Amino acid sequence: MSIDTELKRPLPRLALDALPAVAADLSARAEQHDRDGSFPFASIARVHEAGLLTATVATEYGGPGACLTATVEILRALGAADPSVALVTAMTLFTHAAQAAAVRSGAPGWPERHYRSLLRDSAEDPALVNALRVEPELGTPARGGLPATVARRDELTGDWLLTGHKIFSTGAVGLRWLAVWARTDEETPRVGSFLVRAPEPGEIPGVRIEPTWDHLGLRASRSDDVFLDAVRIPADAASGLVDPTATDPRRDPGLAVWNNLGLTALYLGVAESARDWLIGFLNTRTPSALGRPLATVARFQEEVGQIEAQLIAAADLLTGLALRFDAGDPEAAAHAPAAKLIGTRAAIDAVQRAVALVGNNALTRRNPLERHLRDVLCARVHTPQDDSILGALGRAALSQPR
Repeated sequence: MSIDTELKRPLPRLALDALPAVAADLSARAEQHDRDGSFPFASIARVHEAGLLTATVATEYGGPGACLTATVEILRALGAADPSVALVTAMTLFTHAAQAAAVRSGAPGWPERHYRSLLRDSAEDPALVNALRVEPELGTPARGGLPATVARRDELTGDWLLTGHKIFSTGAVGLRWLAVWARTDEETPRVGSFLVRAPEPGEIPGVRIEPTWDHLGLRASRSDDVFLDAVRIPADAASGLVDPTATDPRRDPGLAVWNNLGLTALYLGVAESARDWLIGFLNTRTPSALGRPLATVARFQEEVGQIEAQLIAAADLLTGLALRFDAGDPEAAAHAPAAKLIGTRAAIDAVQRAVALVGNNALTRRNPLERHLRDVLCARVHTPQDDSILGALGRAALSQPR
């Protein structure tokens, strides 16, 4: 069922052919946003205008219904241009993709009227969404445990009142919708996502955004702390409420493959930008004692060849798995965590090799390679982390003797 008739204007048309031009615009602003740690509102608007922010909205809702393969392509290009913008975009794309999957499978998703409200917002302006899950005491919920953030019922109205503290809330100042992971105060607590809409980005009664983000990389993502003090939301603005003792609430299997391949593509884009700068540097740098560009020296050629081999293999792995997932291959999702580990390690190693090859120029602020190094190192923090992936793979292998 399409909602086009409910919108004052349609969702922006998806223009994948505009991706190179969008990436060029983002790249031109990335350094300044990194230096001052400012949120890239203009860059997000550019992504929105090209329809990239709503690419994964389901065709049932009047959207383009972009598949995982297209999403990997989008995030790889945006990651090469400005990974902070790519990360914020990814969170929104993954939300729409999860809703599309829920609609088609009958699984729990956003309540219909609230998702339609998100789409109306998205037709007018960039409507960023993120799931706020990480907390100071709990850490990442992927490791287990219940959130300290609590949703209490207002006995008079039936509304939920949300109180808690979230950290590493990517894009906090620019979010139009917050999906806050919390537990109820019922005798048997349930956990789920409680949907909070901002009348304007960053302006929600009872919500305070503390500018705590002072990170090594992805500085423009503004992954600040969010404090909620009895934030009132409607009684039906809750998604996926479950008893945590009966159902594992930590991961959404339908979303995990998008997270694993999409975020890896983002960091692969960072590494490809580092490689491109390195190639330009080696072709123009001509030491007086050598009398010819460094690009003509066998040692540099071999090292660039190593970088190129790693990036080609990682890109082919991501694209191949995404194509298999889109074609309905059930093994593709199962292999996605291993692809994340291989792809992010390749991206990090490629940038570190470039830095080692260049020396002091690599760590000079006027050159972008030091920024690419700081950004690509953030690949390690995303769930699932390497130890979890390797442990799961090892346990699975050992449980099935050959």
